[in-house]
Amino acid sequence: MFDGLHDIDWASMEHAYGSAEEIPALLWALRSPDTGERRKALDRFYGAVHHQGDVYPATAASLPFLFELAADGATPERAAVVALLVSIGREALERGFEDDGTEIEYYPPTGCGQAAAFLRQRGTEFAELACDPDPDVRLAAIPGLGLFLDDAGRAAAVLRERLAAERGIAARLRIVEAAATLALGVPAAMHQVMDWLAGLAADPAWGPVTRLAAVVQRARCAPDEIGEDVVPAAVGLLRETAGAIPVRRIAPSPSRPATPTDTVAPQIVAAFEDLDRRTRVYAPTTILLRTFHDVLGARVLERTAVLAEQLNSPDPGSRLDAVRMSGELMRTWRGDHTRLLLLVADQLTTADQEVAAEAAAVLASCHPIAAPAREALAAHIDAQRAARGPHVWAAPQALLRRSHQEAVRALARLGDARALPSLLAALDNDADAWRAIQVSGHLPQAANELVPRLCDHLRRIDLSQQRTEMSANAILSALAALGDPAAVAAVLDTLGAAARHGQHQITRSALKALEAFGPAAAGAQDTIRPLTTATDAHIRPAAVAALWAVGGDLAEVMPLLLGLLDDRITDAADLLGEIGPPASAALPRLRNLLTHDYEWVRVPCAAALWEIGGEAEAPAVLDALLQAMAKNPATANHVVACLDRMGPLAAPALPLLREQLALPRRGGRFQSVDHDEELQRIGRTLIARLDPPALAAPVPPTA
Repeated sequence: MFDGLHDIDWASMEHAYGSAEEIPALLWALRSPDTGERRKALDRFYGAVHHQGDVYPATAASLPFLFELAADGATPERAAVVALLVSIGREALERGFEDDGTEIEYYPPTGCGQAAAFLRQRGTEFAELACDPDPDVRLAAIPGLGLFLDDAGRAAAVLRERLAAERGIAARLRIVEAAATLALGVPAAMHQVMDWLAGLAADPAWGPVTRLAAVVQRARCAPDEIGEDVVPAAVGLLRETAGAIPVRRIAPSPSRPATPTDTVAPQIVAAFEDLDRRTRVYAPTTILLRTFHDVLGARVLERTAVLAEQLNSPDPGSRLDAVRMSGELMRTWRGDHTRLLLLVADQLTTADQEVAAEAAAVLASCHPIAAPAREALAAHIDAQRAARGPHVWAAPQALLRRSHQEAVRALARLGDARALPSLLAALDNDADAWRAIQVSGHLPQAANELVPRLCDHLRRIDLSQQRTEMSANAILSALAALGDPAAVAAVLDTLGAAARHGQHQITRSALKALEAFGPAAAGAQDTIRPLTTATDAHIRPAAVAALWAVGGDLAEVMPLLLGLLDDRITDAADLLGEIGPPASAALPRLRNLLTHDYEWVRVPCAAALWEIGGEAEAPAVLDALLQAMAKNPATANHVVACLDRMGPLAAPALPLLREQLALPRRGGRFQSVDHDEELQRIGRTLIARLDPPALAAPVPPTA
């Protein structure tokens, strides 16, 4: 085994975590009779040698030896090795080559070209592996037929043979997918593959799952040729698959060692649990349907029709996957999502608490548009409290507890006070209280009940422990959102303790809370003032902003702000804009900063220039804003907010605003639902104000 393995200077190459000299040992471990040793080596290959899909020169150099393992019948778990080979090859082709097939030149060079060339030379051997007696090896090798076999005729013939021979759904789905991959990678095969897929889709003998795969993969090959009949055909076949795939209970998540809660923040633990959930797939058709949704892209109405059928499946795993896909659609694409929101809300009544919890979590993540689901969420919460009692938030059954908590959080994010009883129960009993704290700020109408409890939790935090940072920040953020001056004393105590313990992020959060309280926190000035000269670059601007908010002493604040313009430009500009005309001393500096090479500096400086200088600064401000938004659409929220304040002088922005609103994909900062919905709202308001005839004109479709 492994002739020439030690002739390679592995130590001269690197992987994601340094020297690649460990690769020979990893290769030998993949052949070990010990299961644990093999799994550890495979994890290391994916984690370091093929880190997040990267293909290093060392990755490519390992391929001959991995292939030797895959071809040797004595290798344990050969399928896992074949899957690793396919993954390396797929990533090498996707990352290393342009659409026209030319290799991308990277510096430092990657191993993509070398890896792709080697695996293409072994294309015929993938054909042999695809016929291996071991079904797992066949399943792992099938994608290689579409990726590495350049002889289109041979590849198509092998795929036809395999489809006729295989009976399992997973294998058939991969075969049809490999055919589409072949057509996309080898243009000479396109016509042949398209005809074959059309025949499969139309032939009832193949069964609904294979036919659905043919419809989807044919659409993948030619997305611009998707006709009006494609989605209805897919929906009909999807409906037929309900009878072809057995209904199964959702498999429980794999057990993991308990995380020590005394050293790891509960938010971190929950984030990893959520990541685990998101990476799991519960239904055999889910990957296929994800492909279909990717191909359909901005066709929101058609995708909603597909999701409606998915959400109607008798199989809970299929519905769970569909709920997650629904969230991805609503968070990524613009359009009227009312129907889909109601369909997701319908899942709250299912007997499967995991599906209900996921539905509630999706509604919470889409809260700026989730109002149509409000009554369904309230009814779900009321039913659970009636059936399980007032403490269902802390129910011992993990799925029931998550279902209730996610629904309460979703309703709270809508600002609905019907979420309050469960939130108060959580805060009083300290059961997963951090989940309640995260959404408390959305209920300002209940500040009198929430603030005392939040302050009590804040006082109990041990600020000498780093793991408490996230909890303290969340409470301070909630108190700032609620804006009740009754919290000033607790926040001030926290500010002092955080500063003593060097908790910079908590110090900053406490300053922001005091800023939110404004003059009601005037007694905090003596504590805030020393922090305006803190060494931490984030604390200084927060302290200056808080000092201005609570004291309003321009003579004290202006020198500090002018100093901040040297290093914390954005923070200083935002506060200068808030001060307005009295901050005219900053005008020369702000004008100079409009030539800064970073748009995230130019935009806040332009906004401040408008707030301070007004109409006289309009031409320069408008030019800076429009150039920044055209170059970096992520600045759009800040730009349109300033344009909104400029009134009729913002008229030259109309073409860019119309262009922005015509985009089907969500935009704005982080392309999130909340930022995009705000962007659309202000954009439409501006267009209506600046061009009233536009109200009568049809809005360009976004889906």
